[in-house]
Amino acid sequence: MTSLPFKPEGVFFDLDGTLIDSARDLYAAVVRLCDERGVTAPPFDRVREVVSRGSRAMLAVAFPEADADAILSHVPRFLALYETLMGGDGSQPFEGVESVLSGLEAAKVRWGIVTNKPGFLTDALLPRAVPHWTPAAVVSGDTLPVKKPDPAPVCHACAIAGCEAGRSVFVGDDRRDILAGRAAGLFTVAVRWGYLDGGNPDEWGADAVVDHPDDLARLLGVREVAA
Repeated sequence: MTSLPFKPEGVFFDLDGTLIDSARDLYAAVVRLCDERGVTAPPFDRVREVVSRGSRAMLAVAFPEADADAILSHVPRFLALYETLMGGDGSQPFEGVESVLSGLEAAKVRWGIVTNKPGFLTDALLPRAVPHWTPAAVVSGDTLPVKKPDPAPVCHACAIAGCEAGRSVFVGDDRRDILAGRAAGLFTVAVRWGYLDGGNPDEWGADAVVDHPDDLARLLGVREVAA
């Protein structure tokens, strides 16, 4: 595993597929929408794979014959269904993530979230699923006019948290995360435990690739603390 070349000032994470496994709640919303539209829902695994690409990607799996305009017309109802369903047992931190965050806090390293999820969903999910989390920055997909893979949201998170980009880390489960983090000047880490969008993290150009949150804790040089 590549060693971190500095003691980090900040560590920033993608949300869905990196910190939180939200696929079950998202899939439940897909199933509910399919029921309403009178079509058969796709298998869970096909939806899970594209979660990191957002609602339109999941709906394209659910409605493979629909064109882009038809997919877009389903989005508001899908998001409304998801908002009512999210935050239960279907949205939980991945095993080991809590220890990483506890370790960062014990080491007084600031950490934050940069997600493409709309702000109203991010703001609703975090207090429901993980009310004890205290990120130094939360940047959602509509906080700025652009979202990942544009580097601006990552830069914005660094500014909010008061961290120098060149001494910070960005962690994600999608190529877009790595592109955004690299362009913003952060050390980038791809994780294998997320959704991956059918891709191979070894091909994304990340500075490091880790298999488990325990590996990430070791890379960051933070002791694991029981949540």
